[in-house]
Amino acid sequence: MEIHDLGDGEPEVAVVGAIHGDEPCGARAVERLLDAGLDPERPVRLIVANEAALDAGERYLDADLNRAFPGNPDAEAHEVRLAAELVGALEGCTTFAIHSTQSYAEPFAVIDSMDEVTRAVAPHLPVDAVIQTDAFTEGRLIEHPHTLEVEAGLQGSEAAADNAYWLARAFLAATGAISAPGADDVLDAGGREDVSVFRLRERIPKPDAEAYEVFARNFERVEPGERFAAADGEPLLADESFYPVLLSSNGYRDQFGYVADRVGTLE
Repeated sequence: MEIHDLGDGEPEVAVVGAIHGDEPCGARAVERLLDAGLDPERPVRLIVANEAALDAGERYLDADLNRAFPGNPDAEAHEVRLAAELVGALEGCTTFAIHSTQSYAEPFAVIDSMDEVTRAVAPHLPVDAVIQTDAFTEGRLIEHPHTLEVEAGLQGSEAAADNAYWLARAFLAATGAISAPGADDVLDAGGREDVSVFRLRERIPKPDAEAYEVFARNFERVEPGERFAAADGEPLLADESFYPVLLSSNGYRDQFGYVADRVGTLE
């Protein structure tokens, strides 16, 4: 794990990249933040988490790090030990973890619950949606207090790497660590309340098949009876209306994505 501390004192906010080794956008954002010569008003910790998996270009070596928290320092699996180390490094920090997907090109935020940190920070992020995942957080870093995740774009793309950097800058501005781009004051980070909030309800399983297709678009309502995917050419129809999230033909081994409800907007 690679750790860089900026500013004076014990870190109060943290940016974490490369929890998954096949998602390099977060590590590249950390590199750009280091190259930017920031002089933060609040002490900041920048972390490249799973260096070994990043070097290997693999999601993980022994176990999925984002299913291994809080970890165990005595475990045999590399990522389970690393999870415990990372939790220790983030103690006392408001944390921003950067990911990327195979299902959606635009950035969106992922939270455990709509707590005070989410309400304060999320409106300042350049995202069009916030996903509440409280029913599906077991073993994920997002269970750590005062933690937000963001999906920066399509895995391995230049756009995701660029998005990750500006998302991290926006997070640091929203937490008062740096000035917003074009702002003179660290508190002048702007904000908006029209960001849609979705809550995950259930997984969408994949039937056994050789080939999969997806027809619905993430965050766009699917109506009852509408074809949203297919397995070996056999259509899958919606039993009821829902909003698909992280819907992809190849993002997950055993599921297409998630059924979600739109529960409102940030207020």
